Amino acid sequence: MTGVVLDGVVKRYGETEVIHGIDLRIEDGEFCVFVGPSGCGKSTLLRMVAGLEETTGGAIRIGQRDVTRMDPSARGVAMVFQTYALYPHMTVRQNMGFGLRMNGHPRAEIAAKVDEAARILKLGDYLDRKPVALSGGQRQRVAIGRAIVRGPEVFLFDEPLSNLDAELRVDMRVEIARLHDEIGATMIYVTHDQVEAMTMADKIVVLRAGRVEQAGRPMDLFRDPDNRFVAGFIGSPSMNFAPGEVVEGGVLAPAYASAPIPAPVALPPLGTRLEVGLRPQHLRLAGGATHEVDLTENLGGVSYVYADAADGTRVTMEAGEIDPLRRGERVGVSFDPARLYLFDAEGRRLR
Repeated sequence: MTGVVLDGVVKRYGETEVIHGIDLRIEDGEFCVFVGPSGCGKSTLLRMVAGLEETTGGAIRIGQRDVTRMDPSARGVAMVFQTYALYPHMTVRQNMGFGLRMNGHPRAEIAAKVDEAARILKLGDYLDRKPVALSGGQRQRVAIGRAIVRGPEVFLFDEPLSNLDAELRVDMRVEIARLHDEIGATMIYVTHDQVEAMTMADKIVVLRAGRVEQAGRPMDLFRDPDNRFVAGFIGSPSMNFAPGEVVEGGVLAPAYASAPIPAPVALPPLGTRLEVGLRPQHLRLAGGATHEVDLTENLGGVSYVYADAADGTRVTMEAGEIDPLRRGERVGVSFDPARLYLFDAEGRRLR
């Protein structure tokens, strides 16, 4: 079993603490994605697992081994970086086998492992080319192949697709997901792109300011976020948020409706201020003239309508295959009250 366990992991730079006692278990064979905004600590945490950053406090275990103070080369991990870091004067074959060659592995073993990695990554036709003759996606596959030939217990990916264009990112997401299915290794993947996280992960770990806000399966986080931060970060387009107040009959949220909305959960006392969330997928165009259209984003099979309520709150609605609405046109909205998400003044979800 080669899972990864973080037990009260802390990172400080001098007096500044940037990782605050994180506890996390990543199961054997799991594809775990660290996601969060820039500066949240996700790359720092990954580098601590790799041994490239010293762990100030707590412990890191890979399988049954405590690797907290272990040299990176002895941890049984391989890391794929944002930059491909390929040697330009070497062929694909030489780049992929370089680490094994430096460690004195026999030539026949290196050749067999490189050929197997090339098969998995569909690089067989490119083994004798140099990096300059490859596309960005092919170079990234070579970097992944270099990790595969080492036979690590855990693969670590630090925003490996951020240098690729949109189409190549989609292709490489498919490639990495297929790779995980084929080799079944434990993988930890860092990204700021929640679409990557949602489409690739078995488990998502949402980080903010060096703390875990929530961890779980992608759709569990989408459907059942613990707090406003997770609710707003997971899902595209982002959840709508509007001010609300507890009144007789439910919650008054003028951005969505002029009358009190029945609440799906028990409410705090009358007069309590809340934030009311609705996902764009749960907000529909309807008859009436309560919202003024600002923009229609037509993506073919689906459209998103951005409109302003009378109180100035911007709401996003998902629509089907519609012709774009004119800017300034007035529309109404409808929704199922059971779809409401309610958050208190500290951003905690009411359940």
